[in-house]
Amino acid sequence: MSSDEARRPQMLSNRWLVLALLFFVRLSTGIQYQAVASLSPQLMSGFVLSIADIGLLIGVYHAPGTFLAFPGGAIAAWLGDKRAVLFGLMLMAVGEMAAATAPTWPMLMGARIVAGAGGILLNVMIIKMVADWFTNKETATAMAIIGNSSPAGIALALATIPWIASVGDRGLASFSVVAYFLIAFIALTFAYKAPDEIKAATQWQSLWPERRAVASLVTAGLIYGIYNVGLVTILAFGPLMLTERGWSFAAGSSATSFVLWIVTLSLPGGGLLADRTGRRALVLVFGLLAFAAVMALAPRVDAVLAIFLILGIASGLPCGAIMALPTQVLVPETRSVGMGIMFTVYYGVNVCGPWLIGLIANQAGSARFAFDSSAISLCVAVTLWLFFRQLASRSPTIADSKVLSDLASLDDPALRDIGIDRATVENDSTVSFWRQR
Repeated sequence: MSSDEARRPQMLSNRWLVLALLFFVRLSTGIQYQAVASLSPQLMSGFVLSIADIGLLIGVYHAPGTFLAFPGGAIAAWLGDKRAVLFGLMLMAVGEMAAATAPTWPMLMGARIVAGAGGILLNVMIIKMVADWFTNKETATAMAIIGNSSPAGIALALATIPWIASVGDRGLASFSVVAYFLIAFIALTFAYKAPDEIKAATQWQSLWPERRAVASLVTAGLIYGIYNVGLVTILAFGPLMLTERGWSFAAGSSATSFVLWIVTLSLPGGGLLADRTGRRALVLVFGLLAFAAVMALAPRVDAVLAIFLILGIASGLPCGAIMALPTQVLVPETRSVGMGIMFTVYYGVNVCGPWLIGLIANQAGSARFAFDSSAISLCVAVTLWLFFRQLASRSPTIADSKVLSDLASLDDPALRDIGIDRATVENDSTVSFWRQR
């Protein structure tokens, strides 16, 4: 080993260790998202806020996703995935420090938006990086595990931030969150590298996927968004639904949180099941239909804890297979922008979906109808998956990308021998030209 190699940081090459690193980094979004709720007593007294204001402060964290997810993917295609995630962590840290020292409510809101913008950029690119390492290799399992990082971050924040704030103050709690970001920043800087085939593909990156792939990604974003709104419905309207049935709000909230804990187990279990059986589509469709059925039953069954246990199992099953959908239509050259397209739709659904479901429940006069509306939307998601499958079957594949990459590696005389010119190779990103040869 040369002296230069000895001084070079040792990068991870085992994909499961890489997944553990990315899980650790993505925990930060769950921690920061939950930080407002965990610090709500201090925020309400310090800024004279209502519960509605706290809800707005929580929700605004994801608001930038509707207009930043796609540009974030395009920026990452130019800047590089790792640098994009590091930039996202920097924005999250700046937003958190600004929130800790904000003297007024508008400045607190602005700080939260800045932090959310960083969180959106980090989230989109971490999912893309997992896809780089696990395409066609336990994809659903890996996606389910990385999907579990945000709930795990929320749970970590619930367990630690209120205690830190009680020992010190709100500022100390916020700076402890920033300390976690710093550790994640250092770990990613020195331990992460992209797979070799992804490094080779970056020189041929396209800023826009093929049109059927775009339609597939929009559909996948709708499916993932509807699925996530189903989970949000449980957490947001579950306590209200149980209150209508005679439970106290505190007891209803505790029973509803039970679902979240079960999901943290069933979610990776669903991904593992999809990969081990090789029936990813079956797990996705069965999981969505089971989720819908239990959502419809939950407000009508007296055995609340039993039905919530089943709800936690059913709701976690399809997540990994859903998150793996974009890997079926995205080649390495289009993956950064493609993930941005999907997450733009995903965040749009997450902004509008809970509001619409709450409006339906309000008009109907019962939180039970929020569960019914979500059950119907989950059935719609199955129909959308059928449309996705049709689109995906006609989109470029990873094998097509390999053909394009191989052609691009040939010198000009070799290309002329097979009747192809260099400009066509470099400009054609749809691969349809090569399919005809």
